[in-house]
Amino acid sequence: MKTRLAGWFNGWHLLLAVTFLLSFFPLVWMVSTSLKETGQIFSDFLNPIPLPVTMEHFIHVMVSTPMTRFIFNSFVVATLATAFQIVTSIIAAYALTQFEFKGRFALFYIIVASMLIPVLVTMLPNYLLLSNWGLLNTYWAIILPQLANGMGVFFLRQSFRTIPKALLESAQVEGANDWQRMWLIVAPAVRPMIVSISIIFFINVWNEYFWPLMVINDQRMFTIPLALQLFINAEGGTSWGPMMAVATVASIPPVLAFLVVQKHIISSFLSTGVK
Repeated sequence: MKTRLAGWFNGWHLLLAVTFLLSFFPLVWMVSTSLKETGQIFSDFLNPIPLPVTMEHFIHVMVSTPMTRFIFNSFVVATLATAFQIVTSIIAAYALTQFEFKGRFALFYIIVASMLIPVLVTMLPNYLLLSNWGLLNTYWAIILPQLANGMGVFFLRQSFRTIPKALLESAQVEGANDWQRMWLIVAPAVRPMIVSISIIFFINVWNEYFWPLMVINDQRMFTIPLALQLFINAEGGTSWGPMMAVATVASIPPVLAFLVVQKHIISSFLSTGVK
C-alpha cells in the first residue's frame, strides 16, 4: 500500500516538475535571448546558455529609446491605479460589511458580476468618454477606467467579515467614527490581504498593453509594454535581441514584487477561502 502511494506521489511530482519546466522555459529563453549576440540568437535558437554573454541589446535599448521615461511612466500609472483600486476596495468592502441597508447583498452580487464583464465591452465607451474629456495621451487615460476593481472588493469583504464586531463596537464606544474604525482598526487587521491584492493590482496594471495602446499615441507617454512595439516593428519584426531586453526589464519589477510578498499572497487567499 505504501509502495503504491509512494509511486502515485512520485508520478504527481514528475508531472509537476515537467509543468514547471514548461512554464518556466519562456522566461529563461527571454533572458537568454537578451544576453546573446545577434548572430547567436538564430544560429543557436534553443540553447538557453548565452555564450558569450553580451549586454549590447540592453545598451541599444537604453541609447535608442527613452527607456527611463518608459519605466517612469509605468511606475506612475501602476502605482496610482493600484492606490485608487485599494482605497475604493477598502471603502466598498467596509460599507458592505458594517452598514445595514436595503439591497446590500444585491449590490455585492452586482460588484462580483462586474468581474465577468469582458474588457472589450467597456473599451469603446471608455475611449469615447476620455476622448470627449480631452484626456487621451495622459496618465489619467490609463488610470481612470481602473479606479475600482471588483476582485478587491470581493476579497476584502471576505476578510472584513472575520473581524470581531466586539472590537469595532468597543472602538465606537470610545468615540471612533466610521473613518477612524476603517483606517485605524479594520485595514490594519487585514494588512496581509491588502498587501497581496496591491501586488496583484500592480502587476496587472504594469503588464497592460492593449488599453494603453488605444489611448496613448505620444511616445513620451509610452509604458514599458508599449515600448515593445518600437522593436516589433523594427527591421521587419526581427529585432529579437532588443525586444527580449525590453521584456526582461519589464519583467523585473513584477517578479521582484511577487517574490517579496508571495507568502502573504498564498496565506491570504488560503485563509480567505477557509474563512
